[in-house]
Amino acid sequence: MKGCNNLVDVGRRQFLRGGGAAVAGAAAAAAALGRTEAKAAPAPARVSYPSNRLANVADLKVNEPVDIAYPDADSPGVLIKLGQAVDGGAGPHRDIVAFSILCPHKGFPLAYAAADRSLNCPGHYSRFDVEKGGQQIWGQATQNLPQFALRIDGKGDIFAEGVDELIYGRLSNRL
Repeated sequence: MKGCNNLVDVGRRQFLRGGGAAVAGAAAAAAALGRTEAKAAPAPARVSYPSNRLANVADLKVNEPVDIAYPDADSPGVLIKLGQAVDGGAGPHRDIVAFSILCPHKGFPLAYAAADRSLNCPGHYSRFDVEKGGQQIWGQATQNLPQFALRIDGKGDIFAEGVDELIYGRLSNRL
């Protein structure tokens, strides 16, 4: 079998040297453009819904989930007071979060585990960290858990006003 005459035989060392030079060149170009600082992750694509009252801060106890439905009755969720500030948390202590409890993999209803503050799927064992915005810890799911945007008024009433991921079973986050 005859090979192509235009191919170049590149050894492993030459290949690695060339790759290193390309990386160094890209870093130098980024530095020249002033883009060497780390960029923050993009904000989630939050979808706004009509405001919906979920509960009052006085109704919540630390690490005891409250069942909710948002943005409509066909979308079960959970409201949790964690007792410590977290990113995306609402309230005076930034410790109140809410999530859809439909697993993004196949829609199984998730159960809250207070011991490690995770939502867990009984179907295929996906696990989600509620202290880290519903980030997937383990399992078959391919996206994080949808988190609800919360607002708390002067009386302590908790309102949900948006969702940051696609709720399972919906083609879009539209009512």
